[in-house]
Amino acid sequence: MANELAMAMADLDEEKVQALVKAGLAGGVDPSALLNECREGMTLIGQRFETGEYYLSDLIMAGEIFKTAAADLAAQGGSSGPTKGKVVMGTVKGDIHDIGKDIVVTMLRGANYEVTDLGVDVPPAKFIEAVKETGAPVLGMSGLLTISFDPMKETVAALQAAGLRGRVKVMIGGGPVSEQVREYVGADALGVDAQAAVALAGQWLAA
Repeated sequence: MANELAMAMADLDEEKVQALVKAGLAGGVDPSALLNECREGMTLIGQRFETGEYYLSDLIMAGEIFKTAAADLAAQGGSSGPTKGKVVMGTVKGDIHDIGKDIVVTMLRGANYEVTDLGVDVPPAKFIEAVKETGAPVLGMSGLLTISFDPMKETVAALQAAGLRGRVKVMIGGGPVSEQVREYVGADALGVDAQAAVALAGQWLAA
């Protein structure tokens, strides 16, 4: 059952994932164990994306399948225990694009990170407030428009002004974002895709 669920998740077989989750719950399998198997499937999906077997559209589909399964299992008391760490994510002020951000959020949650998703059009003050409230040591900002660069820079400056910059790692991502933009913004790293964002979180929160 367990390996079968992870593979169904990795194969993007939505009907099979739902059937296995339902059968597992009916058979008395711990919801937390089922959730962890779904997470294993998400890890495999990330690996397939890295090798070029899967594309952006596959990640979007995987995110939807995982969110549905996770919601069903959470309703039955499913929990994977302590998370790997906390991350604050959002699309910056002036930008309402959320597909890329949502994929990153889903992949991070699939890898067992606790993510506070602030949504879109997020002003610097809201990022700072969330970092203070959650104590998250990682902040991720997304932007698909070139006008997003200045809000990103302003958010990093606001972190500095709030005395938080020293303990918060900042990653940025989005179509037009480059290494030059990262330098301009003052972020710590550029997440070229969702899998890279997960890897960065892993590096920063491993200690």
